[in-house]
Amino acid sequence: MTEARTAEKSPPLRAADAGPLVTPGRSQPLGATPDATGVNFSLFSEHATRVELLLFDHCDDLAPSHVVRLDKQSHRSYHFWHCHVAGVGPGQVYAYRVDGPHHTKESGTRFNPRKVLLDPYARANVNTLWDRVRAIGQEDNCAYSMRSMVVDLNSYDWEGDEPLRTPLAESVIYEMHVGGLTSSPTADVTHPGTFSGVIEKIPYLKELGVTAVELLPVFDFDERQLLRTGPSGAPLHNYWGYDPFGFFAPHTAYCSDACQCTHITEFRDMVKALHKAGIEVILDVVFNHTSEGNEHGPTISFRGQANEVYYHLWPQDRRHYMDFTGCGNAINANHPAVAKFIIECLEYWVTEHHVDGFRFDLASELSRGSEGYEMDVPPVLWGIELSGVLSESKIIAEPWDGGGLYQVGRFPGKRWSQWNGPYRDDVRRFVRGDAGLVGTVATRIGGSRDLFAKDGELPTNSINFITCHDGFTLNDLVSYNHKHNHANGESGADGTHENFSWNCGVEGPTDAEDVERLRIRQIKNLAAILLISRGVPMILAGDEFRNTQHGNNNAYCQSNETSWLNWEQADKETEVRSFFREAIALRKRHPALRDVRFFSGRRNERDLPDVTWHGTKLEQPGWEDTDARVLSFTLAGFDGAPDLHVILNMYHLGLDFDLPHIPGHRWHRILNTALGEGEDVLRPGAEHPVHGHTFHAHGRSVVVLTALPHDGGISR
Repeated sequence: MTEARTAEKSPPLRAADAGPLVTPGRSQPLGATPDATGVNFSLFSEHATRVELLLFDHCDDLAPSHVVRLDKQSHRSYHFWHCHVAGVGPGQVYAYRVDGPHHTKESGTRFNPRKVLLDPYARANVNTLWDRVRAIGQEDNCAYSMRSMVVDLNSYDWEGDEPLRTPLAESVIYEMHVGGLTSSPTADVTHPGTFSGVIEKIPYLKELGVTAVELLPVFDFDERQLLRTGPSGAPLHNYWGYDPFGFFAPHTAYCSDACQCTHITEFRDMVKALHKAGIEVILDVVFNHTSEGNEHGPTISFRGQANEVYYHLWPQDRRHYMDFTGCGNAINANHPAVAKFIIECLEYWVTEHHVDGFRFDLASELSRGSEGYEMDVPPVLWGIELSGVLSESKIIAEPWDGGGLYQVGRFPGKRWSQWNGPYRDDVRRFVRGDAGLVGTVATRIGGSRDLFAKDGELPTNSINFITCHDGFTLNDLVSYNHKHNHANGESGADGTHENFSWNCGVEGPTDAEDVERLRIRQIKNLAAILLISRGVPMILAGDEFRNTQHGNNNAYCQSNETSWLNWEQADKETEVRSFFREAIALRKRHPALRDVRFFSGRRNERDLPDVTWHGTKLEQPGWEDTDARVLSFTLAGFDGAPDLHVILNMYHLGLDFDLPHIPGHRWHRILNTALGEGEDVLRPGAEHPVHGHTFHAHGRSVVVLTALPHDGGISR
């Protein structure tokens, strides 16, 4: 309180002596760019009338030591305000004040010189003094503002590192939260909840066999934002990070010491270490909205510099924000200046930080034009697809938004992979035991031809997933019939209502051994189907050891043990963890599971079609049977790869399935979800031979057989 009162009475900010230290500088590149003699600063603000650059000696100084007032005649080039300041360099703390018209209703401008603003292109920010409430209204908030920092991008030793370029068909993605991976004391790391903490878990990730980590947002966001108080009285904060303000800056809280300007180094150390382990880094990016919210939210950056450019505003009354995101505002992504910002941001993370790809949150919002309508050819999305810098980067869309735009299978462009929501829902329902889905599930396993093939796309355009950060964990999917979100403080109204889940007979935790065994089998069934499907599989972190959120299917505000991974659970659940590891390895061994083509009827050297569909009887898959809960299929191996036969029995009783005859070969079991650890997935050389013409599959089980050469007798 004493510091706050002192700050409020601080003397007016003094102007720096312009002198020879400040020269006009250059309009490009935007942001703060150090050189041999100083730093070039450049800011986009089309309608500003006055811009001040504030320079602070330390990140927690209440007032700047120098104020550089930019002159319209010498420091402005069209839309850009710029200057070069000699004698400063990396580590310099800075911010802006921007003045101009405040015509909210007519033009949407919201200039307010009393608010201290971040640089949208800042490579690092600090928030030691940040008070979100003081960024709202008309009060001067200099002493409570966030600030940006100048960063040297050229002194890091990459040791020859570069993006890995793993083909999509070879990828197994692991979606994880940087903080949640190691925040729990059970993680036993030196720097919990940080980029450095991730490095300590790389041996585990490598052993699991994943090829990429998809990191929930690491762009700077306000983790201190108080959303509400939970039923227990505990404050609830922004945990997931889908509310950014610093798009070029690694999240401050994921660094071990923000004031030491280690943001870039710590992020790069993580990327380099992951690459050495053969693991790609995909960033979950949020270009659909910002942390500034609606007209009642804080002024952090964009609103105070070019509100009318960065956001969708209602044409009739531009005081109000269009909201296609459920977060208060929506970014006007197809304005030329904003499209430039987005594409330059992505290219920056690839060129300067060796990031391998991006997953775009609510990506359909980026296909909306200036008045909010869907565009046939959205410039920003095509700009991303056609960028030479991004040509080898993975680009993944969440192909819907909060305004009702749903583009699964019709997302603009050709190269985009898409989160396949229908895959998630159809496989969940099938494994739950819903009848009459075998034709649909066959389509999903084959790469969702119905969604992607019509425009010449491929199975790799489909990101297949059963669970993700948004919804039940895999363990909770088989343990709860209903969401249990009361801890979120929204009276259980938040989160999706239809989860296609089944609790296996008991809601929540139980000591009943039969229920627990069934849950483990169901987890294996879901994982097995995911890993034998064509397309790109994505696994939610912790699913491989039955991580639970206790039935909370929307834990966006639970920055606590609800969301943090419990590594004691990983040590306990060895059976499920082993199954995931071996099933991933099995996928990598068998090319038929990773083929980049849709099934076409083409035949291999033994004249076998690439796929043949069955039920319990050969070539009788029961497409029209509304009671069907079973499906089996034979995959032909090409170029000497072995043939596979898959049995999916989601009926509650065991059934006998006929096996096809492959001349000169005998079927061997390599996966059976009904068996225990060590027998459920068999490594090469341990395959179990099958005798006879049929295979008895337990109720609610997945079986995979492989055809191996056999020298004598009838091969069945």
